[in-house]
Amino acid sequence: MSIKQWPEGERPREKLMARGAGALSDAELLAILLRVGTRGMSAVDLARYLLGEFGSLGKLMSAEEKQLSAYKGMGRAGYTQFAVVREIGRRLLCEELQESVSMNHPEDVADFLKLHLAHERVEVSFALLLNRQNQLIALHELGRGTVSENTVYTREIVKLALDEYASSIILAHNHPGGSPEPSQADIAFTRKLSQALNLVDITLLDHFIVTARQVTSFQQRGLMKAV
Repeated sequence: MSIKQWPEGERPREKLMARGAGALSDAELLAILLRVGTRGMSAVDLARYLLGEFGSLGKLMSAEEKQLSAYKGMGRAGYTQFAVVREIGRRLLCEELQESVSMNHPEDVADFLKLHLAHERVEVSFALLLNRQNQLIALHELGRGTVSENTVYTREIVKLALDEYASSIILAHNHPGGSPEPSQADIAFTRKLSQALNLVDITLLDHFIVTARQVTSFQQRGLMKAV
């Protein structure tokens, strides 16, 4: 039986309009996104099947194109839909956190950075610019690729902090390979940048390495200053 033949109160779209999105199950939400099913399966049936195969809504929405293509009725179009919804959700959450997150606690900063960096497939570096109350003034992407130790790069970060009238900075970059351990180059660059910022009365509070599963704080590891 197709969804059109269901009682009106049980159809996902009608149910959403009458009771709100919160009243829908994961399968019903997914069915609205999918719009159509496949031969022998309604959109809700397909949604339930996919959720069962992947184990959870999160795992399904994060699936790669190759994984989705293995299932009838899915493919590039389905992957594109999921990727767009996932990215919209991530950006909305980032906006909310940027307005409310406290930068005084490493755990809160780590959660904030995961949203920005954990999904990246190449190495990306960010600077979080803070005021005297450790509130976020701005978030700047510094570059894509391995964090450089050259003098020009250091000067660019110092200039950025001065231009934004920042009192302190938090540095962050991801390790797409999955290792949360800082390299010697990471440590040396962090200490060099800290010294450069101190000369203009700006504090480098921390440097975080972000992976899909873990976040490492240089401050908590005691790596910010030379021994």
